[in-house]
Amino acid sequence: MDLGKIIRQRREQLGLTQDQVAEHAGISKPYLSNIETGKAKNPPTDGILESLEQTLQFESLDLVRLANLARTPKDILREHETMKAELDKFRSILRDLQAAPRDGQGRLNIQAVAEELMAESKADKFSAGEMIPVINKMSAGYPQNFTDLDYPAGIADEYIRCPDINDPQAFAARVSGDSMEPKYHPGDIVVFSPNTQARSGSDCFVRFGPEEGTTFKRYYQDNEATVRLQPLNNAYPAQIHATKEVTGLWPAVMRIERLNNA
Repeated sequence: MDLGKIIRQRREQLGLTQDQVAEHAGISKPYLSNIETGKAKNPPTDGILESLEQTLQFESLDLVRLANLARTPKDILREHETMKAELDKFRSILRDLQAAPRDGQGRLNIQAVAEELMAESKADKFSAGEMIPVINKMSAGYPQNFTDLDYPAGIADEYIRCPDINDPQAFAARVSGDSMEPKYHPGDIVVFSPNTQARSGSDCFVRFGPEEGTTFKRYYQDNEATVRLQPLNNAYPAQIHATKEVTGLWPAVMRIERLNNA
């Protein structure tokens, strides 16, 4: 959610009008309206944001930090995020070292610790996780045409960091619709791996021809000629399609659950 939407949402939660907030913050109502809608030609100064923080009962510097993030180029944000994640991993390794067993003189067996950390099962300790593009929403109802085709591979307006994802073509999409409930809810983010083989019974991002769009269903290959796309919600019927109609079939490998409506 961007800065303007956060300000508007808090104002509405407090039951305040734009006139009231503008007066308390020392700005004009049209300017506040432009801030809330993202149409302000000049971004709010730190002084104005601090006034809005007080008026709208935010913690000190909450809005200032959000504004600074919004002004930061995306490539710099991604680099900062990667460095922070790697630092968190390094701290985790240090905690493991502190808890590692020692000999009778209290000394670490460095060789044993190194072998343990470099073991295949521990290799992810050194990985901060991949930045996965969130391409768009996907229909969990009947097929809909979304704009994910507009994005070059790996490029999007939003990214999430995912550990244990090794597919450079992996992408994520938000669930839209309720036909995959109760396992997937509207707003959940699901990560898909184009380089993972889809198997009958996999939950898949399914693409049809360029005019028919995409959908999210459990895929079954009942015979060579047809595929069955099965909703998990019993209120929806299965969809039967000719195999040749399906131009993309990519299995889900991770779900990030939306816990509330924030």
